[in-house]
Amino acid sequence: MINERTYNLNDEEKQILEAFEKGELRSNLKDPEKDLAEVIKAAENTLKKNRTINIKLSEVDLMKIKSKALENGIPYQTLIVAILHQYANDRLTAAL
Repeated sequence: MINERTYNLNDEEKQILEAFEKGELRSNLKDPEKDLAEVIKAAENTLKKNRTINIKLSEVDLMKIKSKALENGIPYQTLIVAILHQYANDRLTAAL
């Protein structure tokens, strides 16, 4: 059982969790194995890093990025890739 307090669930999330724990949720997938295989392939393609780029940053910006990465316990390159991925997928907007 998931502790609601640990995750700070809102009311809707609590209802979903309760329904899940009661076994009331059912999959609407017609072919779960095929759908799972497609999701796995999409995830692999998303995570595949097959290009290298070189960029120039100011020393100050790089130090700030490294600091934020350290706060989050991840390598700074990983943080940069995550930010670029979010931007490329319209989940982050540029404030230029």
